[in-house]
Amino acid sequence: MLDHRLVQTAVIGHKNSDHPVILPMDAWELDRWRKAHPGYSYWCGLQLGGCGGELSDRRYTTKVCHFAHHSTAPVCHRKNNGESSADHLFIKRGVQRLLGKRQVKGRVETRDLGTGPGDVVDVYLPDSRRRLRFQLGAVDYRAWRRADDELAADADGMDWIFSSEGPITQQFVGRHGYCLRVRCETVGGERRVHIGAEARDRTVSWTPLEECAVTSSGIATPETEKIRLIRPRPTVLPLQGGLVFALDPEADVPAGSPFTAEDRHLLVADVKPVDSPIVRALVSLPGDTKVPPAEHVYRVADGARLLIAEGTAGWAVEANRYVRLNAHEAQRTGLWVPPSIPESPFVPEPVRRAAQAAPPPTTQAVTATRTAVTEPPPVSGTPVASAPMTRAELVTALRDALSHHARLHTTTTWETLARTVNPELARYSHTDRRYLLVELDSPLRDHAPVLSALIREGDAPLPYLSNILSQLGVAYAGTPSRIKRWAVVETERAFAAYGTPPRTMPPRFSLRPEQPLVRQFVRKSGGAGLTPEVKVRRPADRQVNVARPMGRTVADTSMVKRLRSLLQELTGLLSLVDKPTRKRAREVISETQTWLAHHDGALLSAAQRAKVADRSSGYHVRLVEDELKAVNGVLKAANRRTDKEAKRLARMEAAQSKARLARSGEPSRSSTPAEDPVDRLRSQLIGVAAQGGNVALGDLNTSESGLGPRHWLVTLDRRAGADSFPLLSALVVDAHGGPVVFFRDVLGAAGLAVPRTEEALLAIWRREQERAHAAHARPPRPLPPRLVPRASVPKDETGR
Repeated sequence: MLDHRLVQTAVIGHKNSDHPVILPMDAWELDRWRKAHPGYSYWCGLQLGGCGGELSDRRYTTKVCHFAHHSTAPVCHRKNNGESSADHLFIKRGVQRLLGKRQVKGRVETRDLGTGPGDVVDVYLPDSRRRLRFQLGAVDYRAWRRADDELAADADGMDWIFSSEGPITQQFVGRHGYCLRVRCETVGGERRVHIGAEARDRTVSWTPLEECAVTSSGIATPETEKIRLIRPRPTVLPLQGGLVFALDPEADVPAGSPFTAEDRHLLVADVKPVDSPIVRALVSLPGDTKVPPAEHVYRVADGARLLIAEGTAGWAVEANRYVRLNAHEAQRTGLWVPPSIPESPFVPEPVRRAAQAAPPPTTQAVTATRTAVTEPPPVSGTPVASAPMTRAELVTALRDALSHHARLHTTTTWETLARTVNPELARYSHTDRRYLLVELDSPLRDHAPVLSALIREGDAPLPYLSNILSQLGVAYAGTPSRIKRWAVVETERAFAAYGTPPRTMPPRFSLRPEQPLVRQFVRKSGGAGLTPEVKVRRPADRQVNVARPMGRTVADTSMVKRLRSLLQELTGLLSLVDKPTRKRAREVISETQTWLAHHDGALLSAAQRAKVADRSSGYHVRLVEDELKAVNGVLKAANRRTDKEAKRLARMEAAQSKARLARSGEPSRSSTPAEDPVDRLRSQLIGVAAQGGNVALGDLNTSESGLGPRHWLVTLDRRAGADSFPLLSALVVDAHGGPVVFFRDVLGAAGLAVPRTEEALLAIWRREQERAHAAHARPPRPLPPRLVPRASVPKDETGR
C-alpha cells in the first residue's frame, strides 16, 4: 500500500516530547494500537519541526489512516512530514536504550544545523572521552572537516555514522577501510534502527542497534570488529623527478607506523629528491628481495610514490625499483664519501694493475677498502632490486601518471609512459595496451574523464581509441570521423577535473553521427517547378528555424529509444543473411530512418512527410520487430541447414576413413575418443579468463569442428544460467571490441532474460566478463552478482 499521508509522524504526550510514533496505516492495525495505548495523545512535536499543536488519529477503511491537525490548530509550517522525519528521535531513543543495556554512561542529544531538528544526533561517552555523530543531513567535505575538528577538540576519539552514501563515505572507506552507516525500517508504530559497516567493495553489512556493542573504540558491530583489524591504507601521491637515498641501519622505525606492510621493508633513510635538500624519512622497499646494503647510495629514477597518513603520522617514500650508484655518482650526492685509508709504508699499485698484485698484509678495514676500490663499479642504471609489478599495481601506476599529466595540462605518449611507469610497457602490443587501458578507465562514469584520451600517437589520439571506447560502453564509438574531436573534448574534461584548482568539466562529446543530408524543395526564382536544395541539419535549425512536427512526450521518448535500439540490432544482422532478406530489411530500415529524421525535426520533402506523417513510433517498433523475427527465422533456418550438412559430411568422412582403414589392414581407431570441441573451447576461454583478457571471434579453436563458433558458444554456456556459472562467451569480442552479434542467443540458450536495449546488453556483457575473470583468476576472487535474471519461460537453444 502506498503511503500518501500529509503527516506520518508525531510525538506522544506533549509538544516538547521526544517520544516518536508512526501511526499504522491499516484500520485493523490502528484498532489494535488504540486498544494497546488508550491513553496516548499525539502532538505535532517541536522536535519534529512542527507547530506544537495536538493531532488526532483518523481511522479510515477506504484509505490509509493518518494524523490530522485539529480544526482550531494554527497553520503548521512543518517542512518534513514523511516517515523518516522522526528518524533522529528514533535513533536517539535507540542509543539511550543501548547505553542502558550495556551500562555505559553517555549523553545523547539532537542538533539543528540549519535545515531542521533532525540534522544530527550527537553522543558523548565521558568514561572513554569519545564522541559519536549520526549524520542524517547532507554534508560536504569542508563542513565535515570543520565539524570533525570541533568535536575532536575535547575528545580522545570520534566516530561518524552516515545515513546515506556519498563522497564523504567513500573518503572514510578509502582512509579507514570501512564506514559506519545507519538506516531505519518501519515496523508497526516504530522505526527500528540498524547500524551498517560499508566495506571497500561498497557492500554494507547491517546489524540491529540493540545487538551492537559500545566499547572504548566506539560503537561496534561484528563486521566492524573484523574490518578494524585491517590496517588503513595511506594516501598515495606520485613523485616526479626521481630521488636518491642511503639507508641508516642504526635508526629505528617508529613502532606502529601506518606505513608498515607485511610484504615490504620499512627502513629509515636519508633521502635527497632532485633539486632539494637531504631529509630523514621512511622508505618502503619490496619485501621479496633482501634489504640492500647500507654502504651504498641508490637512485629511484621513476615510479616513486609519496605515502601520506592522516593526522600527525607523517609520510614515507615508496620505491619498487632502484639502482646502485657507482662511487663517483654516490660522492656527488653528498650521501657518501670514500673511506680513508690509514697511513702505511706500503705504496699501493695503480688501480689498473690491482688485479695482478696480491693484496698487502694490512688491517681488515684496509683490505675491505682496497677491495671496494679495485672492484669495477656497477654500471649506472643497472637494477639491483626490480620487483615485478602486478596487474593492479601497473594499472594504478598508469592511472597516477596520466592524472599527473592532466594536472599539468599536458598530453603524453605511450613511450613516455613506458619510461616513467614501467619499461615493460614498451613491449606491449596494441591489443595488450587496449586491454590495459580499458581496465584503467573501467567503469565508465559521467563524472570522471577517460584518461586514455590523454595518450597521443603523433598529433592524433591512439588509433585503437575507438576500440577502447566500445569496450567501455561509449555509444557510437565506431564512428572514426568524430573520435579526434571526442579526444580533444575529453582531454579538456581531464584538465578541468585534475587541475589546480579543479574546474567544472564540460559535458562529454557525443559520438552520435550527424544526421544525413536532407533535401528541401524550393521554388525557382522564375516561378516554374521545384528545385531540390541540399541542406545540412544543425542543432540550431531544430531549435529556431524548424517547427517540430511531432511533440515528444515521456512515453514517446521511451518508445523512440526502443525503436533506435531495435533498428541498430537489425542493421547489425544485415551481413549475416542472404540478398533477398537483406533487401527487405533495408527497406524497413530506410522507412524507419525517414520517420526518425522527421521525429528529430529534419527538413523532408512533401512526399516524405506525407509518407510518415500518419505513422507513430509504435507502428515502426512493431514493423522493425516483425522484420527482426523474420531475419532471425532466416538465420535459424540457415543454422539448421549448416548443422545438418556438417553432420552429413562428418558421417561421410567417418565412413570413408573406416573404409580406408579396412583396405590398409590397420586396426580401426574408432574406439579412440576424439577431443570434444566444447571441452577444447572451454579450456581456451578459461585460459583467457585466467589472464584477465578477451579473445577475438576469429581466434577461437572451432575451425576443425565443421560448425560455426555460434553453435559451440551457445552449447558451451547452455547450462551456465541454471548453475550460476559465468558465461565464458562474454570473453569473445567482435572486430570492434564489443559483444558478438549472437550474444543475445547465448543469454537465451542459458535460460536468462534477453535485454531489449543495447545499454542493458553491454552492462550484462561487461558484468559476465568480470565474473569470468574473477572465477578463473589465480587465486579466484569472489564473483560479483549477475545483472540478468532468469527468463520467465523456457527458451530453445537459440534463445528465441
